[in-house]
Amino acid sequence: MSERPDRRTPPSAAKRPVWRRPGHPAATPPTGGQPPAPQPAPAAPTPPDHRSVIDSAVYRDGRRVASPATLADTFRLLREEPDGMAWIGLHRPTELELHSLAAEFNLHELAVEDALEAHQRPKLERYGDTLFVVLRAARYLDAQEEVEFGELHIFVGPDFLITVRHGGAPDLSSVRRRMEGTPELLSLGPEAALYAILDTVVDGYAPVVEGVQTDIDEIETEVFRGDPAVSRRIYELSREMVEFQRATRPLVGMLHALMAGFAKYGTDEELQRYLRDVADHVTHTSERVDGFRQALTEILTVNATLVSQQQNAEMRALAEAGFEQNEEIKKISSWAAILFAPTLVGTIYGMNFQDMPELKWAGGYPFAILLMAVVCVSLYVIFKKRDWL
Repeated sequence: MSERPDRRTPPSAAKRPVWRRPGHPAATPPTGGQPPAPQPAPAAPTPPDHRSVIDSAVYRDGRRVASPATLADTFRLLREEPDGMAWIGLHRPTELELHSLAAEFNLHELAVEDALEAHQRPKLERYGDTLFVVLRAARYLDAQEEVEFGELHIFVGPDFLITVRHGGAPDLSSVRRRMEGTPELLSLGPEAALYAILDTVVDGYAPVVEGVQTDIDEIETEVFRGDPAVSRRIYELSREMVEFQRATRPLVGMLHALMAGFAKYGTDEELQRYLRDVADHVTHTSERVDGFRQALTEILTVNATLVSQQQNAEMRALAEAGFEQNEEIKKISSWAAILFAPTLVGTIYGMNFQDMPELKWAGGYPFAILLMAVVCVSLYVIFKKRDWL
């Protein structure tokens, strides 16, 4: 990547025409020595929304020599600096801005389409002498206890680096300040800035890893404490780890692909050491994320087991309570039946009818008492044998 072919003017060609905004036709020379007839001024085109241009600078020998206010000024100043490098930072640019960059730097239309649509997987693709890199940055939000992901698209050419950011992370202004503070490193070219961005994105994973580790520790405590809301938290964190894994795992292959091209593209030795360090960090992070997913799977299994055990205990307690209640009902029913027998006999003989033969019988009263006693004792014996009493 350190070879810097001249993308602007071939040796046999004259100076390239100056880039013009749409709607400004090229001037035509007068014919026949007569001045051209005055033409009405064309309507001014609608300028692109430059609020998406976060920072744009031209560097020479690793030092900022200009800070253009517009993309057109950046293009012009870069043409005037044969050994210069442009670093353009965009945040959710418009289609017009990206197409103007594509026309100026010969960016591939597929890469431009990816940068416009976003929601791409991390990848590294090479289009001629231009490298297109997609990164997924992450940051941990303490207040919400969740992970927020951002997307970063990077175009790296012989004398330019363009960053297209979708989302809040990462903070590339700190990367630019750090590189401007070490001009000897920035003088190595756009690939040096690329490696610095890679390092920042990977270093940004460390606070996320620590935050997730804290969440997992808290979840383990909540699981064994029986918190009913812990299942939802496990599910949400598992989804975030899936996204985190998608952001980190492809980086391992991407960095190894870059390292494989060290000899082919004559990468500076300092940058080689820099990239190896980044590769070590991202490998460690990827392994931690894989461990988190495995841990969350095991925690979810343990939680399901504990919930099942708790439900079984509750069902057993309900069954025991029902059994005890049934025993009490048996006792009450048995005594009710025993007491019902003398009540029935007494009720019958308490009726005031004249023609009841037992009323004038001398043994009627003892017989009634004996009958009630026999019935009650019989019922008591029967219920006792059936363990109802």
